[in-house]
Amino acid sequence: MDFTTWPGAILGLGVLIMATILIGGAMAGFLDMRKTKLEAAQRDDLRQLVHRYEQLAENTLDSQQRTAADLAELRTRATSIEQILRTVE
Repeated sequence: MDFTTWPGAILGLGVLIMATILIGGAMAGFLDMRKTKLEAAQRDDLRQLVHRYEQLAENTLDSQQRTAADLAELRTRATSIEQILRTVE
């Protein structure tokens, strides 16, 4: 290719512009794909966080229910002990 003539220089510039466009397009595609992967990873992380929160909420509710049942049983025992102590006096 002879870059010293006008047609050769225009052809050379055309090739350079085309290469620049192709490289820019490839970079844009790569960045878009990377962004999509990062967004998918963030969505997965968020799903896991929500799942862990739901498990924690369920476990907390179970624990509260067990504690309430234990407390009711202790109140019943305390009441029966008070009645026994009153009958002893």
